[in-house]
Amino acid sequence: MTLLDTDLDDAPAPQGQLTLKLLASRQDTNVYGDISGGWLVNQMDQAAELAAGREAGGRTATVAIEAMDFLSPVRVGSMVSVYTQLQEVGHSSMKIDVEVWVRALHEQHPDERQKVTEARFVMVALDDNGRIRAVHD
Repeated sequence: MTLLDTDLDDAPAPQGQLTLKLLASRQDTNVYGDISGGWLVNQMDQAAELAAGREAGGRTATVAIEAMDFLSPVRVGSMVSVYTQLQEVGHSSMKIDVEVWVRALHEQHPDERQKVTEARFVMVALDDNGRIRAVHD
């Protein structure tokens, strides 16, 4: 792909479906006042579980998180939106791409959003006894 093949006016946008939306609060910060990476991973895991549960029609569990990068810190007061997109369905597993975007509530351009992290979650479908089962029974 060359520069001529891209549209420079296109603003980056979230991929997938909005799955969670929440406000980053003081209780979620590290000692420097930024939202902790662990809190973000927890929100991403919940969103992946919701998306996987919809596809599998029930209980699921995370078995892996692939290639996560944190692109920028999240500040207190930011509106955090977590998007999910089902990428692959196997016999008992699903791969779900998860992106986190934020809007800073007190910035000059409150409609401007920024991607802060993304990862691929690998989920498995579970039966009532916690054993792996087929995604589509």
